[in-house]
Amino acid sequence: MSSNVVNQIPYLRTSRNFPEDISELTVQVNKSYVDIATAVNYRTIGIFPTNRPAITGESWFISSQRQQTLRQIYSFGAIAPGTELDIPTGIPPSDIVIFTKITATVITNIPDYRPIPYVDPAAGTAVMTILVGIVAGIQQIRIVIGATHPAVTSGIAVLEWLSNV
Repeated sequence: MSSNVVNQIPYLRTSRNFPEDISELTVQVNKSYVDIATAVNYRTIGIFPTNRPAITGESWFISSQRQQTLRQIYSFGAIAPGTELDIPTGIPPSDIVIFTKITATVITNIPDYRPIPYVDPAAGTAVMTILVGIVAGIQQIRIVIGATHPAVTSGIAVLEWLSNV
């Protein structure tokens, strides 16, 4: 494998010969443990909590040092066509360096499943978008539904961000 590849660390060796000598075996077992722990700790963590943020396991190198992102999900109910739903994030804006992911999916009254943002190529006003910003002095997720888009029955929004804390 090329030494220019960034992500060599998370991959484990598929084979290892363990010596029969106990002192050499101890060294090899210790190395194996470090290799396994390093690989496990560099994976993306599949926890999507609703009440408080979780560390994602992603490593970002925007600055000179490694930063991890936090993730939180927000479930919501019905949204009528031509309206906006605002969901308070509960995250102090001063805690956020930048959002790395802002996404959502919904179930419509057709029913079908759609990602946000969504643009219907046949109808210019059958759109949905998701934004995060200050509404009425509070940081909120804003989900905006176009006038001719089918009604939304439910959905989830996912925020991931680099944090100052």
